[in-house]
Amino acid sequence: MTPTTDPLYPLILYYDSRCPLCTAEMQNLMRRDRAGQLRFADIWAPDFAGPPGSATFDDLLALIHARGANGQVLRGVEVFRRAYEAVGLGWVTAFTRWPVLGPLADRAYPVLARNRYRLPRWLIAPLFERASQRAARQRCDANGGCDLP
Repeated sequence: MTPTTDPLYPLILYYDSRCPLCTAEMQNLMRRDRAGQLRFADIWAPDFAGPPGSATFDDLLALIHARGANGQVLRGVEVFRRAYEAVGLGWVTAFTRWPVLGPLADRAYPVLARNRYRLPRWLIAPLFERASQRAARQRCDANGGCDLP
């Protein structure tokens, strides 16, 4: 199914805004979400309400979660697969669907998530911030008007 017809979309991504890696990745996705298939919920926001009955705050801190329009709750790498597909970048996570690499990615992600605050900013910038800036420029017209969330 394509994101426009998939009952999972729009997909709400629950992310940790206190994590530089998480914030950079979400900003990149926000800027690329031209079709409006994604929603973003900062788990540290004062008015935050998580996915109903499915995850505690500690669960949300441990792994990224998302909730589909159909109520389905996703966790871990599957969230990234679906989010990147929604913005037309499914190729970025395509390898995580391969028979050997997919299960490996699913097992490696919790380790990355646990250690995300230890990642230096000089590593995060090349991964997401520059890509996010490119996405922002693509959404701006010649007169300087931008279509950004």
